[in-house]
Amino acid sequence: MTQGTHQLAASMINQLNRVDLVSNNLANANTVGFKQDNLSEGSFNNYLEKAIEEKKDVSKLSYIMNTIPKIDNNFIDTDIGSISDTGNKLDFALTQKDSYFKVKSSNGDIQLTRDGEFKVLNGELVTKNGDNVLNNNNEPIAVNSDEFYRNISIVTSDINNLNKIGNNNYKIKDESSLENVTNNKEYMSQGSIERSNVNTIKTMVDLIEAQRKFEQAQKAIAGIDEINQKVIADVGTNR
Repeated sequence: MTQGTHQLAASMINQLNRVDLVSNNLANANTVGFKQDNLSEGSFNNYLEKAIEEKKDVSKLSYIMNTIPKIDNNFIDTDIGSISDTGNKLDFALTQKDSYFKVKSSNGDIQLTRDGEFKVLNGELVTKNGDNVLNNNNEPIAVNSDEFYRNISIVTSDINNLNKIGNNNYKIKDESSLENVTNNKEYMSQGSIERSNVNTIKTMVDLIEAQRKFEQAQKAIAGIDEINQKVIADVGTNR
């Protein structure tokens, strides 16, 4: 395999990852409270420099691999989506960045979400998936008066303290880093929902771009293969 093929193959892998990620963003364009994922692309250079700093043996192959593109980071866009009025007293939109509702999943784990499209099940406030919405004491909230919203717990957390689970929930890494909001009414709007922050037009453009880059790299590899076959055939016949 030639050196050029290394870079092209790595680029194809990167673009396949981009296609998967962008396709998932597009599929969740209408998911309430959804935050789109993004990728940043770099090269093998940062790993090479780290190895040199740690005084590790760096082979000639490492320098050759230095130009190969690599996915550096996968991160979540935390920008607030558009707020839409619904008039439903069970709908709540979070109006502040890095704020979340606390919910209890079916397996008993406490998780966070920005999807405030709630409903009532057996007299308690739950998410669309049936997860209990919690108060500050991590207890289910009874919907027995119009003032039930006062019991909804809202916490703030840096996105780096969270791991996304599925499309809309987040697992907490360090619960001590969470901050409880004293007055939840300042952080949410009743009778509204937060739309996904996915820009469908830009996302479609990103998807087309990733597919085209994949195809370009694929064609380039095919071209290199044809050249190699011709060279081997010419050498074999002593032309």
